[in-house]
Amino acid sequence: MPTITAIFPTSGPPSGGNFVVITGTGFVGPTSVYFGGTATTFVQDNPAQITALAPPGSGTVLVTVINSGGVSNGVPYTYGVPAVPTLTAIAPSSGPTTGGTVVVLTGTNLTGATAVTFGGTPATSFTVNSATQITAIAPPGVAGTAAVTVTTAGGTSTPIGYIYIGVPTLLALSPTSGSVTGGTVVVLTGTGFTGATAVTFGITPATSFTVDSDTQITATAPPGTAGVIGVTVTTPGGVAGPALYTYLPVPVVTVIAPTSGPAAGGTPVLISGTGFTGATSVAFGVIPATFVVNSDSSISAISPVGSPGLIVLVNVTTPGGIGVGPAFMYL
Repeated sequence: MPTITAIFPTSGPPSGGNFVVITGTGFVGPTSVYFGGTATTFVQDNPAQITALAPPGSGTVLVTVINSGGVSNGVPYTYGVPAVPTLTAIAPSSGPTTGGTVVVLTGTNLTGATAVTFGGTPATSFTVNSATQITAIAPPGVAGTAAVTVTTAGGTSTPIGYIYIGVPTLLALSPTSGSVTGGTVVVLTGTGFTGATAVTFGITPATSFTVDSDTQITATAPPGTAGVIGVTVTTPGGVAGPALYTYLPVPVVTVIAPTSGPAAGGTPVLISGTGFTGATSVAFGVIPATFVVNSDSSISAISPVGSPGLIVLVNVTTPGGIGVGPAFMYL
């Protein structure tokens, strides 16, 4: 049985006389070609193509091919000037400059569409779902608004806007480190941040984030594990990053020696523990002491002035947090 897959053109004048190319399968030994109920002359180009002469007619009729195998399916052919297509909506209305977004176009008179373009560039592919809907795949484009049009035998539609969103970039973090307990407010600088949908620290979403502008995001770091991780930003245009962020351990004070000294202060005290790198303060109770960080596990401090009988806890503060250690007694 013959089968028609397409005809071109799909319309013509009521007077007929124009050639119509019919493509399909099973066109061996055709006996007739019909436009509606009217037979017409034709030439069999090959087993997959026939060129027929459209007879006079009106309205929309079905083109069929008949041979010894039977009657083919019917494909619509319209007499008269086809209506100009229109576009009323596009969803989604934006996507990355890399293309690949599946877009649904809604409008009228879309049957027989021969082209869908995004800013003059043909869609990667498209399917005419109905007279009112086309599904297309956006091609790669340049950041900004592109005019989308549909072309049929009736003409080209008025354009509808589609926004190409540039791939974001992540250039800097400030600060670049914070405590494993999380809570550090981090400012991310870059480009293309508008519409950001996610900020992640490693694989963990930020506790919260705010898009301040297209070039800045303020995020709160979630809890993490000591070490270096990558921070990324996700937008409709793609993923930016990673930028390196270091989770710092909370310092731990295990031993102080000696554990007492005169109220006049001035006692050299060796503080032992872990996580002392980058220490910003050492205090005896609430009183700051002068100190030197010897290593990640050792600090040399000088006890500040106190009062006889006063017992205070020695604490060390770093970007990773506060470590509270053993007590020191003033004599």
